[in-house]
Amino acid sequence: MPMRTEITPLLIVTKLEQYDYAGATALAVVMLVISFALLLLINGLQAWSSRRQRH
Repeated sequence: MPMRTEITPLLIVTKLEQYDYAGATALAVVMLVISFALLLLINGLQAWSSRRQRH
């Protein structure tokens, strides 16, 4: 199902093939922000867990 089950890297490539550089960049930036947010969340949970186990 187009536009419902496509993964983001495929959407980025499709945008690039259509010369929609702004759209491809926007998708890439959104994915980058989500990735950093998840990394920060995981780091925070690990730090919280290790502090909790010591007490």
